Amino acid sequence: MNWNDLAKSVIGLGAPMLGTALGGPLGGAAGKLLADALGAGEPTPAAVQTALAERSADSTFAAQAVQQAEAQWATAMAEVAKLQLAETGAAMRAEAASGDALQRWWRPLYALELSLVECPAFALTLLHALWTGHGAGIAGFADLSGLLITYFGARFGVLGVYVAGRTREKQAASTGEALPGLIGEVVKAVRGRT
Repeated sequence: MNWNDLAKSVIGLGAPMLGTALGGPLGGAAGKLLADALGAGEPTPAAVQTALAERSADSTFAAQAVQQAEAQWATAMAEVAKLQLAETGAAMRAEAASGDALQRWWRPLYALELSLVECPAFALTLLHALWTGHGAGIAGFADLSGLLITYFGARFGVLGVYVAGRTREKQAASTGEALPGLIGEVVKAVRGRT
């Protein structure tokens, strides 16, 4: 027996997050919380299954115990997310304050290379093929048109995200306040309508 075997029972008792976790890589940690909540002798799938079977006569107790473990699991996952967010923020602040030339210049160089080298090179190659009537070149561009649209769409998408992000960074640096991203602006707009 493994933790995944208990997932369906736990979900049925009103703990979908905990049940899903039992079937994943954190099943042992979720199982320990479940074992403690049910009063199982040890944190093993068999002991938890036995505790659930013993408590099946009082389904209210079993459901409450499982839901208590679910609440503890949600709290633990929120703490993990909070720590990850704090560490990510610290890393981003360290990068921004580092003054590293590569960190400071890679995005402008990306923009310059894309707009001053790649796009003109493709445009000149296509115009030359059209001007000279080079059938194989024109056909090649036609065959690759979907790929080229996807490629340049992705490249300019990255550039657009950079420009929007850099604008927010500059505004935040000048005002001293973090500005909301796209989702924050959407939420603000929706709240303004209600």
